[in-house]
Formats: sequence, C-alpha cells, structure tokens
Amino acid sequence: MAQKSGYDFVVVANRLAVDRITTEDGGTGWRRSPGGLVTALAPIMAQSDGAWVGWHGAADETLEPFDHAGMHLVPVRLSEQEVEDYYEGFSNATLWPLYHDVIARPEFHRHWFEAYRRVNRRFAEAAAAVAAEGATIWVQDYQLQLVPAMLRELRPDVRIGFFNHIPFPPPGLFSQLPWRHSVLRGLLGADLIGFQRESDARNFQRVVRHRLGYYIKSDQIYVPSEEPEPDQLSSLPGLHPDPARGTVARQAAAPQQGDYRIAEAKAFPISIDTQKIVELAERPDIIARSEQIRRELGNPETIFLGVDRLDYTKGIRHRMKAYEELLADGELTVGQACLVQVASPSREGVESYRLLREEIESTVGRINGEYDTLAHTAIRYLHHSYPVEEMVALYLAADVMLVTALRDGMNLVAKEYVAARKSGQGVLVLSEFTGAADQMRQALLINPHDVDELKTAMVKAATMEPENARRRMRSLRRQVVSHNVQRWAEEFLERLAELR
Repeated sequence: MAQKSGYDFVVVANRLAVDRITTEDGGTGWRRSPGGLVTALAPIMAQSDGAWVGWHGAADETLEPFDHAGMHLVPVRLSEQEVEDYYEGFSNATLWPLYHDVIARPEFHRHWFEAYRRVNRRFAEAAAAVAAEGATIWVQDYQLQLVPAMLRELRPDVRIGFFNHIPFPPPGLFSQLPWRHSVLRGLLGADLIGFQRESDARNFQRVVRHRLGYYIKSDQIYVPSEEPEPDQLSSLPGLHPDPARGTVARQAAAPQQGDYRIAEAKAFPISIDTQKIVELAERPDIIARSEQIRRELGNPETIFLGVDRLDYTKGIRHRMKAYEELLADGELTVGQACLVQVASPSREGVESYRLLREEIESTVGRINGEYDTLAHTAIRYLHHSYPVEEMVALYLAADVMLVTALRDGMNLVAKEYVAARKSGQGVLVLSEFTGAADQMRQALLINPHDVDELKTAMVKAATMEPENARRRMRSLRRQVVSHNVQRWAEEFLERLAELR
C-alpha cells in the first residue's frame, strides 16, 4: 500500500553514504563518504528531501534510521553469513567475474543466489517504506539487480531508475548465469536502466530480446503487463521457443496498446567531481607535495603511475610485464624511469583476490631485485588507500598515467588524472576496454592484452613532443570538465522524469 508521507527522492545502494569514524574523544561518529556517487547525489538529496538506503558496513548490527549532512539514512542489516553469501559470494564471485568477460572463473552456488534474493528483498522493503507517494527511487549497481521489480510490486506508484556501474556482458556470457531470467526481470522493473557504454546498453537489449523475446524499439523495451508462463510462449505472436536451448528465436511483434509498459535502456557515462579535483590541483601545499614525491623517487625523467583497486580486471600484471620487458630491452632504465603502483586493498575475503595480491607482490619483488640500484627503485609499490589530496599530488607528479584495465565500466582514475593536469602536460595511456575510452579519444589507446603494443605506447608517452602532449591533454580536459558527475546525475534523473 502506498504511503501518505515519506521522502520524494530515495537512493538505494549497497553501502550508505557515510563512513563510521572514531572521534577525538574515543567515541564513534559518521562522515560523508568521499566517493563520486555521494558527491553527485548529496546536493540533489538536500534539495528534494532525500533518503539513502544502504548497509552501514558492520555485520550483525541493527541501527535505527538517522540524519547526517542533510540526508536521511536508512541502514539495512546484514548478517555475517549474508555478507559472505550475498556480497562476497554472489555479487563478487559470481556476477563480478561474469560481467567482466569471465577474466576469472565465476562460481555458481544456489545458496548464494538465495541470499542475494533475500537481501535484495530487504533493500526493496526498506526503500518502499520511506518513499513518499509518487517518489523517485534510484537503485545503484549490480548488487541490487532484483530490487527494481520488487519495488514495482511493493510500490507501483513510484518512479524507478537503475544504474549499472560495471559492464554488462554479451548474451553468450550472460547466458551462463543459472538465474539469468530472474536478473533480467528484476532489472526490467525499472522505468530507466542506465549503463556506462552504448555497447553495455546494446548487450542488455540483445539479452532481453534473445532470452525473453520482448519487443524493443529505439532503446525502449515493451515489457508485458502479465509475464507468460514458459508453456504459453508458443501462443504469442512472433515467439518460437527452442526447448533445447530454452530461448526464443526472434522478437515478438509490437504489442497492442495497454498490454505493456515501457522500460528504457540506454547509456549515461558517469564522470567525476571535476571541480574538486581542479581545486585540489591548484593548492600550493599539494603542488609542493607533488614536487616532494618526485624528489623522493630520485627525480627520474619519467614517472609512470598506476592507481587501481587490487583487482584482476585492472591489468596490473600486464603493465608490470610490459615495464619489465622495457627494462630488460634497455629501452627504459631505472633512474631514468620509475613505475609507481598504488593498489588499494580490495575484497580480501575472496580467494581470487588474495591470490592476486600474492602474485603482484611476488612480481614487484622479482623486478626490483633484478633492476633496483642503490639510488633508485624500479617499482614503488603501495598497497594502501590514500586520501584524495595525496592522490592529486601523485597525479601532478606523474608524467604518464597507465590505465590498462582488461574490462572496466568506466575508470574514473583516468578522468581524475586529466582533470588534475591543468598545465596541459602529461600523457594518458588508456585501455580500449574501459568505458572512458569511448569519450577520451585523444589518449594513447591500447589493447592491454598486446604487451608489445603496450610497450610501444609507454615509450611513445615517455618521449612525446611537449606540444603534441599538450594538444592531446587540452582536448581530454575539455571533455572531462564539461561532463562532470553532477551533469551525469541530472541527465539521468531528467530522463527518468520524462518517462513517467
């Protein structure tokens, strides 16, 4: 039943928009999370009486809703077992590798999906309980793909958006998922389904057409008002089930008026809080820190920088292999060049991530043991998370930014580096398999699987004529500065408003 009062704008995300901190007096408190999503949506929430539904980060703890920094926060309780099954299991050991081109092997366990369904229901119920009549609810990311349909069942009066921050796989890969139809119908509960790239939106549309047989025209998916049972598919116009594959051979004919509702699926490339990065890059203390970093590294001619979560999708091993071969070939020398690799800790409860960390640290040790001198190190490896001020100082210190992801929804590090380089200096080497590559065509675009191509790009970046580098960087900055994260949020919400 629809509520008579509540919040006009509700965000539903895996995590709340705040982080728990220890105060000076030893107590606990909260501070707003520094991420781009919170930065983009906090002003909108303040203007539109908003609430944020999410897990607060501690297992087996129940918290009452509270207000902080102009937002109403609604904590969702997760047990330790649910964190293991829903988050570490289905979200990050099933969906994450599957959606990233099966770079690692996804695992399929029925009890993981049951936990995923149960937790998604809890998020949907929490959002439905706080949303005002006719509210807008925006669901975020792959951990909550069942929530839109659950919300539509609970609150048919609300407007529902969903944004997928990671890639969406092509039909051949998505079809491996045993619960593929549940996920598709979950997402199709939204009025607007946003993706990072046009190719992601097309993949989703192709899967819907291939698996469900729905009529699609100009990004609009005609979702039947009543979902037919599998044995009724053959009676629908244009549908011819293949029992051996459990698929439909071709798309349904255009439905009659009143037999459907519209769900739109299209690309809305996300961006960064550009103004914040630019302001930090102009601060004298951060500029001084960048100069100090160069001195501490021995003032090499070229500093290569990689900044990633420690994840197998980021291509860290590939860039280290390319760098090692350049040192072995004599095209780069230690002292002339240095690679700084920031690898933020990530999902250390997942076995594949623990193994990746061991492999990366072993590789760093081997390369440094072979090529370090008493005065200089080949790779400065930093397995830490750093505040944004230190990251901007690193961006200013680096001559070449290496973004070699094997698959990435967007990659905001590439955009942050460009935003920080107001001087026009610096070169971005960018994987063509990132969402950012669609927009940042003046980067040196590479296939990270081709180590020789990556090596050539690294040498080209290190030796590029200054005027060529400045021309490329000016073009990149125009794109990043004019398309910030606030614009992304506004464009999505404006389109969602138009659809209903």
